Amino acid sequence: MRRNAVSATAGSSSPVVIRPSVTKAKLVDQWRDVVKSRYDPEARFLNLESLVDHDLVKKLSLVAPGCGGDARHAGVLYKIASQLKPKVQTLSLANNNLAGEHLTYIHHYLPDLVNLSLQNNNIRSVKDLDCISQRKQKMLCLRELVLLGNPVRELEYQNGRGDRYRQIITQRFSSLQVLDQEPIAQISFDVPQPSTSSSTSVNRPTATKFPFEMGASFVTGVDGSLVSNFLLRFFTTLDTQRTALLDAYDPAATFSYSLNTTVPTRARMQGFQYSRDMPNQTKLNWKPWMDGGIGGSRNLVRIGTGAGNAVKSFHVGAEQAVSALADLPGTKHDIGGPPEKFSIDSFPVVHGQGMGLLLTVHGQFTEVGTEGIRSFDRSFILAPAPDGSRAKVNGWEVVILSDQWTIRGYSSHEAWKAGPMLVQALTRQQQAQASRATAQSQQPELQASSLALDQQAALAAVPGMQHPLVLQICARTGLNVKFAVDCLTGNGWDLEKAVANFNEVKGTLSRDAFL
Repeated sequence: MRRNAVSATAGSSSPVVIRPSVTKAKLVDQWRDVVKSRYDPEARFLNLESLVDHDLVKKLSLVAPGCGGDARHAGVLYKIASQLKPKVQTLSLANNNLAGEHLTYIHHYLPDLVNLSLQNNNIRSVKDLDCISQRKQKMLCLRELVLLGNPVRELEYQNGRGDRYRQIITQRFSSLQVLDQEPIAQISFDVPQPSTSSSTSVNRPTATKFPFEMGASFVTGVDGSLVSNFLLRFFTTLDTQRTALLDAYDPAATFSYSLNTTVPTRARMQGFQYSRDMPNQTKLNWKPWMDGGIGGSRNLVRIGTGAGNAVKSFHVGAEQAVSALADLPGTKHDIGGPPEKFSIDSFPVVHGQGMGLLLTVHGQFTEVGTEGIRSFDRSFILAPAPDGSRAKVNGWEVVILSDQWTIRGYSSHEAWKAGPMLVQALTRQQQAQASRATAQSQQPELQASSLALDQQAALAAVPGMQHPLVLQICARTGLNVKFAVDCLTGNGWDLEKAVANFNEVKGTLSRDAFL
């Protein structure tokens, strides 16, 4: 530590007091004593408010961050805090004159903070919060944030822009439930109940789930094999020879892609974190996606209001579509892998003077080069390939009229799993209770590995994306794989229709039809 001289100006007769130098290790030990003295392990609350007035800080002549100390010293405090047991859940840094630079290392050492108070500091702009912003995929568990007494808040309220301030902050921290000690409006679908309290305070909504559950993948109004064959060929060609997709797009087709660099809200609510088994995630970089693709990402929230950007990023015609695709980073879709990693919905829609097929796919792919994994959403509008068309001549049963591709940060496929859809984050206790209830209420699903070898072989002959439906039919009807596929095919791969049809004819089926 540098020697600090406390003296009057030059020429003063006051003596110069020289503090002895302190080694870095000794300095860390001194700050560790301060941090430990301020930690309440039972409440998991670390109180680092007004450090400059702390008795031990004064006694040891420590220089607190924000009060003349190096901004990097704040990182020392966060590192010490990360070593506390049990882990810190609530941190208060109020009244320390901290600026944005003092927040740099919080997300690194304390990524799972639930409550953070920065009250009465010197945070001047929303950019000062970038180092902890969830838009940057940081502090994903944060539920309460206090910015009272900071210029970033007070100036907005003084100028009548309080609503704008709250909107900006909640956009950056989408998991927040409380901002500046006031609850953030949450979506609630509970039936209103008569109040039994005389209090006039605002009651926070208690609903945690959307009133309807997310359903399983479905294909209706068309033979499921048509959808499977299209997706298998499309993604294989996309991964290996993109220019060959020129055959698949209609001459007047439209294509655009959009980058969403934040983790989806539902995945964040489920407490998703990167697995230690995914080391390549740290190699991912959005810059090749932003620089690639002729015209760039069509995320209209990010590209600004200029009409030129919106026009450039919208590609019309097969050649423009394929040129834009060819300019983007390489991909590898594991189409033959676990089917639960993809979610597919398809149904007929009116398109122009005829009928088309709306096909949506949610899934993941490996980025070539980094070998990291990204999630994606893709929406197609398809139509039967006309006789004599380039698509038909080259073996495509359908032609692409519209293709919208959203590339996003990786989120586990559990975020798209059939079942309840969260609208608020659950506490760990609630998550544990929900898991136990689900385990008790749901019957074990039939797994491919539990089938006899001959049945596994029959299932392997079916496109991977159709495996979930086949297994569900087998589990609900007792049919073997061959008859399950026949039943689904005859009912347009509509699960409920197939089950109803089975119930009508099951008395006529021979023993050979069953497992």
